[in-house]
Amino acid sequence: MDPLSDVLRAVRLTGAYFYLVEAAAPWSVATAPARELAPRILPDAEHLIAYHILTEGACWGGVQGERQVEMRPGDVIVFPQGDAHVMSSHAGPRVDGEHRASPLRYPSTVLLGDGRRETKFVCGFLGCDARPFNPLLSALPRVLYAPRLGDGWLASFPDQAVRESRAGRAGSDTMLTRMAELMFIAVLRQYIETTGPELTGWLAGLRDPVVGAALSLMHERPVDEWSLAKLGREVAASRSVLAERFTRVVGVPPMQYLAQWRLQLAAELLARGGTKVSAVGMRVGYESEAAFSRAFKRATGVSPAEWRRRRQVS
Repeated sequence: MDPLSDVLRAVRLTGAYFYLVEAAAPWSVATAPARELAPRILPDAEHLIAYHILTEGACWGGVQGERQVEMRPGDVIVFPQGDAHVMSSHAGPRVDGEHRASPLRYPSTVLLGDGRRETKFVCGFLGCDARPFNPLLSALPRVLYAPRLGDGWLASFPDQAVRESRAGRAGSDTMLTRMAELMFIAVLRQYIETTGPELTGWLAGLRDPVVGAALSLMHERPVDEWSLAKLGREVAASRSVLAERFTRVVGVPPMQYLAQWRLQLAAELLARGGTKVSAVGMRVGYESEAAFSRAFKRATGVSPAEWRRRRQVS
């Protein structure tokens, strides 16, 4: 099993909204926190992940009030936690007349400055579930910076987004979403592969031979009657070693992780509709509807039926 792919499916990455910025220095673009943007950009999404891909020129990007990174063509910057952030022609204080981003579906273009617009970048958003359990989101930093990521296949992503949006062909929304998902996965891969011992949480667990094996088993067979002893036997580790190592790396004990993961799988099934609540509980490892409903409401604050109703209404 590939737990990263598993989680990306379960948290329902959805929606892809783009706009293009062409700017002449001095300039700056401020993007509001995701919680303020989500209702009008992707109302069905619990959480927004913003990203920017620089295609021409140079600029600086970062969370508002914190250190910015200098970007060159092909660089990608992602804000997984939905922080308010700034893209600008320079580091330091923002310029007068700053543009407040009001995202529209690409190919709408924001023009900044009156001189020669030498800097161009694509801004986009992906939606995802944050509840009841998104281990990936909680493991990511506030800023993911991927230098030169656009030198490979991703180099064509902005142009492809332009063509796809302007063509108005059948399935355009799905195509744009899948393209944005691929970009996000490429950023995650680079982050996992290039980050050293400072990588923490769930992502660090994927690289740990014992913890990674345990995660793979629980993702592959979530309905099994797992116990710490059984899981330890299958990953060739003692109960105490597995419990200590898993908790230290991931942040929660193995059995607690399994319970939370089962509820996320249930939330995904409920959002799809068409399956009875009792059947959903059985499919994720609960022996009774009552036990499933209690656990789900404890984690989300609402019953499974109410969760489904809200998802279908939205």
